[in-house]
Amino acid sequence: MVPRMLQLFLILHVLALPVQLCEIPRGNSALIKCLNTELLKLSQDLSEELNPSVYVALRLSADHSLKKEAQYLQRLRNVFQPSTSSSVAGGQQKQPNMGRLALYLLALRAACQDMETLLGRQLVTRLKYHLHKEKEQIAFKGSGRPITSYYQYSLGVLALCVHGKKIDPHVIQKLLNAEKHNKFAHGGKLSVDTTAMAGLAFACLEQANLYEPRLVAAISLAVQRVTDRILQAQTTTGTFGNIFSSPLAVQLLIATGMSKKPECPKGLDALLGSLEQGHFQNPMIMSQLLPVLDGKSYLDIAAMECRAERDTLELDTTCPGSRTVIPGTKMITVLLAVEHPPSPETLYNHSIQVPSGSSLLDVLRTAAEEGAGQFTFETQNTLHGPLLTTVMGLKASNGERRYWQLLQAPDSSLQKGISDYQPQDGESIILKCSPW
Repeated sequence: MVPRMLQLFLILHVLALPVQLCEIPRGNSALIKCLNTELLKLSQDLSEELNPSVYVALRLSADHSLKKEAQYLQRLRNVFQPSTSSSVAGGQQKQPNMGRLALYLLALRAACQDMETLLGRQLVTRLKYHLHKEKEQIAFKGSGRPITSYYQYSLGVLALCVHGKKIDPHVIQKLLNAEKHNKFAHGGKLSVDTTAMAGLAFACLEQANLYEPRLVAAISLAVQRVTDRILQAQTTTGTFGNIFSSPLAVQLLIATGMSKKPECPKGLDALLGSLEQGHFQNPMIMSQLLPVLDGKSYLDIAAMECRAERDTLELDTTCPGSRTVIPGTKMITVLLAVEHPPSPETLYNHSIQVPSGSSLLDVLRTAAEEGAGQFTFETQNTLHGPLLTTVMGLKASNGERRYWQLLQAPDSSLQKGISDYQPQDGESIILKCSPW
């Protein structure tokens, strides 16, 4: 039996050991500033699609270019809140989907905008209406699936929560049921992005002090289960799922006070390593990463006061690397195939030559232009980049829960989208219509 004094000594020794927090190691400030500058450049690039997530990241940063941020916010307003005169002049403007609207509301809170105006209340009402329709679809014939996805559903809940708006408990309950019954999956595997976004929504609701104790208790259990799943999803390299789903995962760990867990600094090291190697080129992922490097999450938006901010960020910061990829002069060959199960036949199978450094989107365009095998495809613009929706006239139906999966032969899913992934010489790419 261990003597009592020795037990006490061992306990004090353990308590005295240094705790590794989820904090940025010294010497990375220049790297973080470069990411901040790159996002600021994106906000000034008129050829880039407007993305409220970029604005949110800039606002959560420690350093600002307040004039340029204000200019970007005004451009966002022109799209999400067009004046009556501009709407009449330009015809009927298409309303943003729920995910974009939710991100815009996060942007408005990050700008400390008053939402008790007529326009502000209209935006909140519109998002609540979207969530109501999604809730109805989940309940319809026991489908258990929203119109869009549980990622967008969670984002909508989070956006209303950071504005301090009370959400219909039935809307919350549907998200709780989805978490309890493991609905946050894609292609049969845990979707780390969806799980992390739902976790952020639950964490915000838990802190809101707006709901009945029984509902809050259920939310607290969901927070615990979700964070456990995220921690279990960490790979040996430190990523959560893959490197591109890791920023949201680390945001969740920060938001839920899990920064003392060893998984958090390990994940942060993986993110910093990938950032240094130039792996982050997608604006959406970059904008989810920057708050993490400042030790923040989307929940920090709720407490922003927009006062005494450092107006020190400049565009002329010299940074290594660039988002612009210049194709090389060397030509490479990419094998492109199209599969549509349950048909046993390969609908398309040809070799395509493109300059080295070309994206998969460039490969698809070349295949369509050359006309070999009558290859055709269509895409849809999203904030994550162009999404492949139709191949050879076959549309991946959202109602049937199918999508065009990007595979490196024989069955390795690509971690990047068609505009970001750069195939190598001799690589075989399969476009496969798969369930999700």
